[in-house]
Amino acid sequence: MVKETKLYDLLGVAPLANENEIKKAYRKAALKYHPDKPTGDTEKFKEISEAFDILSNDDKRQVYDDYGLEAARGNAPAGGENPFAGGAPGGGGTTFSFGGGAGGHPFSQSDAFNIFSQMGGFGMDDGGFSFGGSGFGGGSGFGGGGSGFGGMPGGFGGAGGGGRSRRPEPDTVSIQLPCTLEELYTGATKKMKLSRKSADGSRESKILEIKIKPGWKIGTKINFNNEGDYQRECQARQTVQFIIEEKPHAVFKREGNDLVANVKLTFKEALLGFEKDITTLSGKKINVSRSLPVQPSSTNRYPGQGMPNSKDPNAHGDLIVKYKIDFPTSLLPAQKQAIQSAF
Repeated sequence: MVKETKLYDLLGVAPLANENEIKKAYRKAALKYHPDKPTGDTEKFKEISEAFDILSNDDKRQVYDDYGLEAARGNAPAGGENPFAGGAPGGGGTTFSFGGGAGGHPFSQSDAFNIFSQMGGFGMDDGGFSFGGSGFGGGSGFGGGGSGFGGMPGGFGGAGGGGRSRRPEPDTVSIQLPCTLEELYTGATKKMKLSRKSADGSRESKILEIKIKPGWKIGTKINFNNEGDYQRECQARQTVQFIIEEKPHAVFKREGNDLVANVKLTFKEALLGFEKDITTLSGKKINVSRSLPVQPSSTNRYPGQGMPNSKDPNAHGDLIVKYKIDFPTSLLPAQKQAIQSAF
């Protein structure tokens, strides 16, 4: 029997739900309540993310089931009774503290977005950076780490009589890495300057070199282990995770490994023909021309002129040219007469 069911109710699962059921419920709720969605609700998004953070971690979930939400957050239970004051339940002799005595790290919107990103972001359907106070995390951690019960030595998951401690895993801090289509086409090297906390509490700078491979897509993740803030409870640094973000392009829109270019045509060009050049991301010029009338829905496909395949850089997608015809909104009497005479 669990002490309370609030977190299970938020995700719409039963207290006996398994790991896959909890993940599936989180995906559905997160995609519904994400602030960028029409159905978004910032506070609800934060609540379901915290519910997932606790219920997806065996240690935190056990504490929640036994003692409730405040205990799972790393706070001593209300009413003055602290079942952990003399050590781990069941008698292990280990004494635990709660991250400063006034409660654990409060779950924030940054934590919610961090979890959403680590779970795949919207893909779940199928400068310099400063850590710590920057809004990128460094507190609760995902799946164990940071403050709270999930990262405490020994954990409470199997609260038996064992006295053997277990060191928590360091947090993962996610940072968006904007890239142009040109960079994702040819590959590139980016250098990012980080300001991070050292073991003695001082701050230091570190430059990370990120090598972008040709064909990488939006959402691709690059991890640098042990490069973020130093976390004493883990005796290690955070993992820094860069997530590829694609900048809008003036000409092309990416669809998988294909590139789509919209070519604007005047009404006259659509009827009488035209000749234009398109410069591809490789620098090659492709002549696009028509001598016959162009239908509004017609396209041209140029094989091998799209984005490279990240698994096989010698293979490329296609370039797809779509035509956007500027139809007149009105015609002069003489123009109407000319069309009637021609047709």
